[in-house]
Amino acid sequence: MDLFESAGTDEVGIPADSHAPLAVRMRPRTLDELQGQAHLLAPGSPLRRLVEPSQTAEQVDTGVRGGSNARRPGASLSSVILWGPPGTGKTTLAYLVARGSGRRFVELSAVTAGVKDVRAVVTDARRRLASGEETVLFIDEVHRFSRSQQDALLPSVENRWVTLIAATTENPSFSVVSPLLSRSLLLTLHPLEAEDVGRLVDRALSDDRGLAGAARLSQEAREQIVRMAGSDARKALTVLEAAAGTVLAREDGLGSPPLIEVADVEQAADVAAVRYDRAGDQHYDVISAFIKSMRGSDPDATMHYLARMIAAGEDPRYIARRIVIHAAEDVGLADPAVLSTTVAAQQAVAMIGMPEARIILAEAALAVATAPKSNAVITAIDAAIADVRAGKGGAVPAHLRDAHYAGASGLGHGEGYRYPHDFPHGVVAQDYLPADLAGASYYRPTPHGFEAEIARRLESIRSLTRGSR
Repeated sequence: MDLFESAGTDEVGIPADSHAPLAVRMRPRTLDELQGQAHLLAPGSPLRRLVEPSQTAEQVDTGVRGGSNARRPGASLSSVILWGPPGTGKTTLAYLVARGSGRRFVELSAVTAGVKDVRAVVTDARRRLASGEETVLFIDEVHRFSRSQQDALLPSVENRWVTLIAATTENPSFSVVSPLLSRSLLLTLHPLEAEDVGRLVDRALSDDRGLAGAARLSQEAREQIVRMAGSDARKALTVLEAAAGTVLAREDGLGSPPLIEVADVEQAADVAAVRYDRAGDQHYDVISAFIKSMRGSDPDATMHYLARMIAAGEDPRYIARRIVIHAAEDVGLADPAVLSTTVAAQQAVAMIGMPEARIILAEAALAVATAPKSNAVITAIDAAIADVRAGKGGAVPAHLRDAHYAGASGLGHGEGYRYPHDFPHGVVAQDYLPADLAGASYYRPTPHGFEAEIARRLESIRSLTRGSR
């Protein structure tokens, strides 16, 4: 769909209907109104060149737009992929490009458009390019495009028949095909700061496109809106609009503009939406923070990230598996009972399910978070595996080989083996490692928790097992 043909929009496709949502009406009209993303808008940056295309000398002299010489050599623009969380300005930047002079702006839906639609846009763009008119193709949520749809864009992007602006909330490394990614500039939009969101709220209160002073906002309510929105400008304006509607509906229109209080905000938006995607960045980022909080012995942060996953509907069995893994990886023998606790929790979660499983998950996660920590177990096994993969470790010593089958004794298997229980302390000096690994120490217990006792015992044991016979 061509934005110029959209109902309820201005001449470049930006919604102009006064009944449009507040977040739409308040879309920045210039780069100066855009909050955040200053790192992408430096002079000469690809985005600024798209939004504010420079005129050629010919255009300045004649006042003519377009034409076969509309752009200087070397002034071609790169296609860009905008990656960032919702409400950070990806679509806004695309609409700002629409206001730039000398370019046709076309939008395709990643949900409804097929390969045929992509090829039709490209064909039309090539025809227009022959007469000097460039085409900017905007695709929102490009990660929803199939591989074949993305592949259909490759020639046009590579040859610059169109300038592609693709927006996505998913990591392009996982959701965009590598050839398209390599032919485009990847620009990352940062989450908005609280100050940025606050300025947007203030502007919406006074701007003629917004509430135009019809309502006022208490400081406490402002802080609540900013806190609920997080980095999402769209959500902040949506909540503000709903809260303003609440207070305006009960006023008679006389006197000073009504004041929006915290209670009005809470009534308009009961709870903040949980931002979490079970297959994208949020999934990996939150589980990473959860694991690192357990490892870092912070039970409060552990509970926070666990709550985010539970509230978002993450599979409790997946969470339980991660907790079991880190009971072994991060606690280990510093508190061997924690592994038993987490394994029992994993089984209980599978049998009971949600919502009660949240309690079991919390108990297991807290057991890991508050336990003494040691990574000596994973360090030991990984070091041993590294030596094996490096080709170290020769034949099993003869006295350790299996001697339970006929003929084994004739091969010398088991000859000289010393049964530890026949000796004091149940320990005896003899070689257990292959000859080329003699003296290797993979397990190095820490002084934390139960491993402090293990360290003292192991020192004595190694002095006996590796002593002279």
